[in-house]
Amino acid sequence: MPEVKVPELAESITEGTIAEWLKQVGDSVDKGEAIVELETDKVNVEVVSEEAGVLQELLADEGDTVEVGQAIAVVGEGSGNNTSESSTKQEDTKATDNSNKEQQSSESSESTGSKSEASSQDNGQRVNATPSARKYAREKGIDLSEVSPSSNDVVRKSHVDQSQKQSNTQQSQPAAKEETKKPAQQNPSKPVIREKMSRRKKTAAKKLLEVSNNTAMLTTFNEIDMTNVMDLRKRKKEQFIKDHDGTKLGFMSFFTKAAVAALKKYPEVNAEIDGDDMITKQYYDIGVAVSTEDGLLVPFVRDCDKKNFAEIEDEIGNLAKKARDKKLGLDDMVNGSFTITNGGIFGSMMSTPIINGSQAAILGMHSIITRPIAIDADTIENRPMMYIALSYDHRIIDGKEAVGFLKTIKELIENPEDLLLES
Repeated sequence: MPEVKVPELAESITEGTIAEWLKQVGDSVDKGEAIVELETDKVNVEVVSEEAGVLQELLADEGDTVEVGQAIAVVGEGSGNNTSESSTKQEDTKATDNSNKEQQSSESSESTGSKSEASSQDNGQRVNATPSARKYAREKGIDLSEVSPSSNDVVRKSHVDQSQKQSNTQQSQPAAKEETKKPAQQNPSKPVIREKMSRRKKTAAKKLLEVSNNTAMLTTFNEIDMTNVMDLRKRKKEQFIKDHDGTKLGFMSFFTKAAVAALKKYPEVNAEIDGDDMITKQYYDIGVAVSTEDGLLVPFVRDCDKKNFAEIEDEIGNLAKKARDKKLGLDDMVNGSFTITNGGIFGSMMSTPIINGSQAAILGMHSIITRPIAIDADTIENRPMMYIALSYDHRIIDGKEAVGFLKTIKELIENPEDLLLES
């Protein structure tokens, strides 16, 4: 029977995690239809079936790590169910018919190392349960034979969860009685929640640690008087929207264009180390950090040196929406040259951003805060000020270049007409 295999994902990605099965055993599957959502280090990817038919078998559970080229499902001929209800019935029937066969199979991954299943096999019976329920029960150390479904249904994760809660309640009652006998100084432990990190969080943690360990990272700071750029945006706001079909003029396009100009002036900032070589990039694909429910993602706006302000604003908006809707593709997330992150949207006044991957530097924007500024020896005015930070790899970039880069950003933002003319 045709197998559904994990496709090639990207050059640097060799495995992923089963996030959610979109189809269940017994469901009809069309050719090219997505059957499972795979979580990779960067984005979620839907894996499609190359054949039409019925989903006969799932070879991996939700939460399992699978490699590129690995078979994860089997699609057979015939017509199946299209509703979750009939899919459940199909799964129940199959689980019942195959219970004896599965009990005798030494090749079943679910029959080894499982406390709950070992108990059920000793009783001569095998509990009908979904793959995700079995995995969840193994993780929690729960005997599936002691879990009762809501009806004649198969045991699901919700049933395992309910069984654990009931068990905890029963265990807590005698524990409470014993606690009254303990000395007063023996306080109960503080409440905590333990849960597994998502694949993306684990990957991000690993890469951030690698950057910290493998680069000579330093951070330099400057501050920008935002008066002129804010006045320009205010004057041009309405006309810009009319001229560009509703696109708003934001700060990110100014900083993106300023970064491109500064990268051209200081090409070391647009470089990276590869072994004993330094690669200086001749393109300007600028990453813009986007906050999502799954964490921070950094898609790239391509060829920013060839785009105008409106095109950059449109692209940033499109990428941010795709990130929030979990629609980013791998092509959106790789091969960038420089990154900008804006902690100011969360209220950050100052930070030291961590370099993104193998890039040489990252620019950090922060909150605009009105502060008293000395205009000259006799004059102090309240001005909207922003701190900016450049974290950089000192193996490639010297302090002189880093300071000069930030100074260029400052000068262009404080004189936005020059930036508009240059672009």
